[in-house]
Amino acid sequence: MKRPFRSDLKWSDVTPQAAYLNRRSLMAGAGGGLVAALIGGGAASAKPSAFSTSDPQTKFEDITTYNNFYEFGTGKSDPAQYAGGLTIAPWSVQIDGLVDRPGSYALEDILAKVTLEERIYRLRCVEAWSMVIPWIGFPLADLLTRVGVQPGAKYVAFQTLLRPEEMPGQQMALLDWPYVEGLRLDEAMHPLAILATGLYGDALPRQNGAPIRLVVPWKYGFKSIKSIVRITLTDGEPPTTWKTMQSNEYGFFANVNPSVDHPRWSQASERVIGAGLFAGRRPTLMFNGYGDQVASLYAGQDLAKDY
Repeated sequence: MKRPFRSDLKWSDVTPQAAYLNRRSLMAGAGGGLVAALIGGGAASAKPSAFSTSDPQTKFEDITTYNNFYEFGTGKSDPAQYAGGLTIAPWSVQIDGLVDRPGSYALEDILAKVTLEERIYRLRCVEAWSMVIPWIGFPLADLLTRVGVQPGAKYVAFQTLLRPEEMPGQQMALLDWPYVEGLRLDEAMHPLAILATGLYGDALPRQNGAPIRLVVPWKYGFKSIKSIVRITLTDGEPPTTWKTMQSNEYGFFANVNPSVDHPRWSQASERVIGAGLFAGRRPTLMFNGYGDQVASLYAGQDLAKDY
């Protein structure tokens, strides 16, 4: 059962995939014959979601060539340039901590028991740029429920793959590897939080976090950890990479908040990727426009303090 939420979805507004990508080249980049397996038989079977936005979607080329994935370098084009050699099969996710059924779960087994949806979500980077991305995925809550969340669990921690021989950024002291992130349990169980295995109708490209990544659309993009290999349920707030490194600039919650500036730039507006050189900036929306759905999670919190 899906809880009803207000949505501006218009399925007729979905941009045809063919307008932006050559399917054959994507399949080669995503692992050829792995495409069908990684997204549970192909995105053609993914159902549209009432959680989607009808905002104009960002072009496939922009989504896949302009992004942050420091495991491959700090440049926006580095992931597309260097991620092609990443081995994404076989893939498993270790799920442990305060769960009833801990273990190493093969990705194909995870996907065999979920219903995939196309979720067209806004993405807002902490660097004050934004996109709209048509993900293919399923609610994180579905997986957590399957493994059994124990009563003492309050947080969910995530870890990215550590493989410096295939991820050249990890050969440099850019971050404290492996990359780690976390959510409060109620955030993780919210139906907007998904695990994505595809975008624009096909398997997730390596540079965008293949084969499985988190997407939390009301938070800055760095919370949506890529290439996940471990999920841990804990009773205390887990360490997260950016907060550990620069706690004066990055907090645990990382909710999109136009009234709380980054120490080095304003968050009041954003640059829309692909909108054109003279498009200007647009105002940033609280919770990235998902306030009606998620504001209740933070009732009573000072969001200027809990940034």
